[in-house]
Amino acid sequence: MIAAEPVRLLNVVPTLMCGGTEGQVMALCRSLDASRFDLEFACLRRLGPFVKEIDDRRLPLTEFRFSSFCSATALRQQIRFARHVTRHRVDIVHAYNFYGNVFAIPPARLAGAPVVIASIRDLGLYLTPLQKRVQRYVCRLADCIVVNADVVRTWLVGEGYDAERIVVIRNGVDLSRFSEPAQPDRVRRELELPRGVPLVAVVSRLSRLKGLEQFLEAAAVVGRRSTGARFLVIGETPPDDREYLDELKRLAARLGIGDRVIFTGLRSDVPALLAGVDVAVMPSLNEALSNALLESMASGAPVVATRVGGTPEALVDGETGLLVPPADIASLAAAVTSLLEAPALASQLGRAARRSIADRFSVERMAETTETLYRRLLKRTARTRGRRWSGQRGFVNQERPWPE
Repeated sequence: MIAAEPVRLLNVVPTLMCGGTEGQVMALCRSLDASRFDLEFACLRRLGPFVKEIDDRRLPLTEFRFSSFCSATALRQQIRFARHVTRHRVDIVHAYNFYGNVFAIPPARLAGAPVVIASIRDLGLYLTPLQKRVQRYVCRLADCIVVNADVVRTWLVGEGYDAERIVVIRNGVDLSRFSEPAQPDRVRRELELPRGVPLVAVVSRLSRLKGLEQFLEAAAVVGRRSTGARFLVIGETPPDDREYLDELKRLAARLGIGDRVIFTGLRSDVPALLAGVDVAVMPSLNEALSNALLESMASGAPVVATRVGGTPEALVDGETGLLVPPADIASLAAAVTSLLEAPALASQLGRAARRSIADRFSVERMAETTETLYRRLLKRTARTRGRRWSGQRGFVNQERPWPE
């Protein structure tokens, strides 16, 4: 019996910045069975630190650059994309988020790709009504829509999406990144802080609606009771809003905590930083399912998070962390203070959070669930068409269109 060739999987992302979607796409691709998949990437901007990883792994990455969907350039790029799908005999096109979905799904379908998948990983807060309608129509062309939380599925059904075509696959965390013993003193030495000083941290892309202003205001309240505490803001601003960091620094100064807040910028050692903090905070005003939340829980850090989006699906109040209402500065400050003043409770919540991530949000589970979805959709295509797609090779009769 001749072994089946690997499945050709094309991932389409707008950019390769260090955002939640991009991080999850890369985590998935690291975990997929290399003997079963030939991976390649398409992007609308060859931008972001994950470009280097893709290049280092010698994976194909093609840029389809344009400035607006309402342009002849966008149409030419979509035609080019359709030809790419045909020429490279792509089996699965998996597109992510609004720009990836709207750009890739119609030409992938036109090119006859056997499986076309959309992914929506937020609650559409940044989309205009027109953009929401366009994405809804485009997603009708996809075989299914993958979301990362039940709350996203519920929102999409309310927006008119077919519930039967929505699949929930939750974010995954690579627990091996959080396996080293905590070294809290090392973190404090690096940051030139006294040994044992309380550390409260937020890990986030520094963009608006992440609740960073509320975090700083709560920090000012916490600081009045815990006079030695320091506050870390770990992350960087997006390219289109660089001035936001200066706004946050000015706010910290106005609140009288400018010398107690450390903006670390983008860090590659987030697990080590989180393992050394006393409380991790997720103050966002709107989320689907935050990677920063899951990573904070995986580190074993006691977590205080706002009750938004899919956060309650991951964190159980009083069992694996503390939940507070969004934009409620007093509640946020009180929850952080309660954990600083009750280290035994904080430690208990942190251990329970890590166990929960291992049980429910491992990257291995995410990859296995995604592979199962790919397998099911390819087999369904084979049954529907009576044969398996192999690009320019056409379709070949075979019962199991999946490499063994």
